[in-house]
Amino acid sequence: MKRRGQNEGSIYRRKDGRWLAVVNLGWRDGRRWRKSFYGETRREVQEKLTAALRSQQLGLPIPGERQTVGQFLEKWLTDSVKSKVRPRTYESYSELIRVHIAPAIGKRPLVKLNPQDVQGFLNLKMRSGLSARTVQYLHAVLRSALNQALRWGFVPRNVATLVTAPRVEKPEIKPFTPEKARAFLAAVRGDRLEALYSTALALGLRRGEALGIHWTDLDLNSGRLMLRTSLQRIDGKLQLTEVKTLRSRRPLFLPKVAVEALKAHRQRQEQERLLAGSRWQETGLVFTSRAGRPHDPRNALRQFHRFLALVGIPRQRFHDLRHTCATLLLVQGVSPRTVMEILGHSQIRVTFDTYSHVLPVTHQEAMDKMDEILSVSGHAAARPN
Repeated sequence: MKRRGQNEGSIYRRKDGRWLAVVNLGWRDGRRWRKSFYGETRREVQEKLTAALRSQQLGLPIPGERQTVGQFLEKWLTDSVKSKVRPRTYESYSELIRVHIAPAIGKRPLVKLNPQDVQGFLNLKMRSGLSARTVQYLHAVLRSALNQALRWGFVPRNVATLVTAPRVEKPEIKPFTPEKARAFLAAVRGDRLEALYSTALALGLRRGEALGIHWTDLDLNSGRLMLRTSLQRIDGKLQLTEVKTLRSRRPLFLPKVAVEALKAHRQRQEQERLLAGSRWQETGLVFTSRAGRPHDPRNALRQFHRFLALVGIPRQRFHDLRHTCATLLLVQGVSPRTVMEILGHSQIRVTFDTYSHVLPVTHQEAMDKMDEILSVSGHAAARPN
């Protein structure tokens, strides 16, 4: 039974009960070029027909039923992702697709992927023991890829937007108290990595940002730092990359505690350079091994945990130094906008959402100050003239 005009494509119900859509795509190599799509329902073949006609209008390749999800994702990574994201992000996407997505739904024809397939995949990963955060990340990668497939005309809709990803509870932030922060700095005093920890704590630096600082980024006379690069492990090797975002590339003023630690560190590094002799590898980095190579982030983390144990602080992440910096600044009345700029957050909302636990304290202090202004107790009442 014919359903549409021949110039736009035709849909038929076959004798076996399946539906068939045929679209005339013009001429190719002197022969009429027609393409057929099959499906169990009229809606299914209608969507395939619509996608084919849209692709033809946009001059894009006509999506075929033979292209699998895995084949498309591989092409998407190469043609769309690699040139637009940081190497660490590309590596993360590739690993998620190779380890999780491709083995589960990679052989499924792209045009036949449906919401039930995606929801079943996410549920399977949750049952396998993956964290909700990882499963949420898998959903985000698949959703992004299918958005590109939609723009290219390969699919009529993004089925990943029609499913529910697991909810992720925010990890509890455990910043140091001022007393613990001072105890930690006292414990690292004199260590060859003292400047790393004191600078990361005072400025809220990410571990990669701190380890990626070059001496040319520093002006210790004026107490300034320009963050430009980050040290990351990519494909198993330590590499310097641009910092996370445009906001992350930021100028910072150094507090005296960091300036003094960095000056002492520079002298210590000069001594290590002399001792290493020909083994020294010049990288220009502030924090290096004893032979001048980039300092391994895992070693910095192990040392960090050792110092925590020395002062009786429970095991925490290096990133909690960043949270400590923000928390200490906010409770002292530094504006969230300034904290956002120091930390390099892309939006003020990120600062508010991440450190909402501090805001009740600052709100209470604000109301206490309002009481001081408005209260007539202890003040002489103003007399009208």
